Amino acid sequence: MKLTKTLLATTALTVAAGAVSAEDMANSMTIVSWGGAYQNSQVKAYSEPYAAMHPEVSISWDESSAEAVAKLRAMNEAGNITWDLVDVEAADSIRLCDEGLAMEVDVDEMLAPGEDGSSAEDDFGDSLISDCFIPQIVFSTTVGYRTDMVGDTPPSDICAIFDLETYPGKRSLNKRPPANMEWALLCDGVAKEDIYDVLATPEGQDRALAKLDTIKDQTIWWTAGADTPQLLADGEVVMGSTYNGRLFSAIAEQNQPIGMLWDAEMLDFDGWIIPEGLPEDRLARVLDFVKFATDTQRLADQAAYISYGPARASSAPLVGKHAELGIDMAPHMPTDPANATNVFVTQYSFWSDYRDDIDAKFQAWLAK
Repeated sequence: MKLTKTLLATTALTVAAGAVSAEDMANSMTIVSWGGAYQNSQVKAYSEPYAAMHPEVSISWDESSAEAVAKLRAMNEAGNITWDLVDVEAADSIRLCDEGLAMEVDVDEMLAPGEDGSSAEDDFGDSLISDCFIPQIVFSTTVGYRTDMVGDTPPSDICAIFDLETYPGKRSLNKRPPANMEWALLCDGVAKEDIYDVLATPEGQDRALAKLDTIKDQTIWWTAGADTPQLLADGEVVMGSTYNGRLFSAIAEQNQPIGMLWDAEMLDFDGWIIPEGLPEDRLARVLDFVKFATDTQRLADQAAYISYGPARASSAPLVGKHAELGIDMAPHMPTDPANATNVFVTQYSFWSDYRDDIDAKFQAWLAK
């Protein structure tokens, strides 16, 4: 039997206060993430230490975050929520919250305070972009390229994606509109500060798609963040977009001949949402896990496995060296000053409002 919203909130606060015993918590969780190097960093920093403390708990991972909104809508319609905790991008958390598919959270009640004494709300600060969002990381969508396929002048500008004359060969781009649409308008001459005003209009959307048309027949469309690093490693593309941590893994851990283009990187937050309507025992376990997995040390620990910045301010001073390579991680973060000279901050509210309509238009364009 599922609990009402009011009762869920009461239960959540009770669990956060530590009044629920382990016997009242479910002993299994299904956690949804993105696979690859990112999910591995979560396993190493969060779930393995948690499982060591709670050997009775079984954790299963599902790599469906790219389809999280559609799948949670379907689960809600069917009245069968099989996921316990879901990793989503910021804009998707707003959509899920607005649709009542994600549970609202009180971060100061449910999450640990910062190790520096700050409240959870102050520690997470601007990363608390919706009432349902539990932040983890700052990441960016950016572009990687094969260093041995770009000649003597490696790309330094995002518009190299559209320059088939200087950089001939296949590209790889996300099979979803965010980042693609912004970069297309930017490289078609729209001023950075006007991008979202233009993209809000049908004419602006058509303009972005027309720019993407110029490279459409030279583009491989990816659906998983690990796709572009693999395509680059195999020499199937000369350049392609993906998440900065995936490129770091290919470059630093796998020694692939890949370079990273930081120009116009699309900064974003990623974090957890808790599906609305979980039974009491499952919710109790999830809240216990989330409080552990988002504390100051755990978010700093994740940065030892992948180059994403922790969403807590108190975690930043604890970011040190890579767990296996021993290299300093700070210079590889998207927020490092040397990397953030031309940052494009994703407008979460825009994509939460326009995503479904632009998605439909983008997929129709792809099918032509």
